Amino acid sequence: MQKDRNLISAMVDLEEEKTFTMVKDRVGTGVPVKNILSDLQAGLIEIGNRFEKAEYFVPELIYASEIMKRNLELLKPHLQRESVEKKHKVIMGTVYGDVHDIGKDIVVALLDGTGFEVIDLGVNVEPDAFVKAIKETGSKLLGMSVLLTMSFEALSNTIKAVNKAGYRKEVSIMIGGAPITEFVRERIGADFYGKDAFESVKIAQRIYGQE
Repeated sequence: MQKDRNLISAMVDLEEEKTFTMVKDRVGTGVPVKNILSDLQAGLIEIGNRFEKAEYFVPELIYASEIMKRNLELLKPHLQRESVEKKHKVIMGTVYGDVHDIGKDIVVALLDGTGFEVIDLGVNVEPDAFVKAIKETGSKLLGMSVLLTMSFEALSNTIKAVNKAGYRKEVSIMIGGAPITEFVRERIGADFYGKDAFESVKIAQRIYGQE
């Protein structure tokens, strides 16, 4: 899959109107939405890298989130599969102490577009709220997103809360975000590491036997 460097650069440079126009044009010319999202995500990864290097700061991250949300609204209808009945539920949320929602929103959009019913708990989600969602929905997959390394404790506490509530054997736990690695997944005690939005969808499909 060939990358669109112009679109990636527009996203990285936070050129909102240029990014939106380019996305709209690509949709109109039949470029697969998956390719467009991949380019936008590549831009977000570079934005995250610049944040880590103190070249970008929280205002830039917030603005990037708004740009991404606007483009997701444009792309979402094109992800829909009208013939797919949403039967399988996936819980998603950004953990307590973290208000990052860019990556989470991409995963939510892709899951929704591929036929899953997504229970999006938002950001800054307490462990008990995740547990409550498992109890109320019967979901077999809980996805947690983080941006900050200091949020690792919240990940751990949420998994402990799921264990304490007796749901650990019934639900698989997937974690993702800029600081997450396979090593972190293992240390935290999660089942899956969603290295990007597309891998997260594949994990959901695997859990529900759709692969």
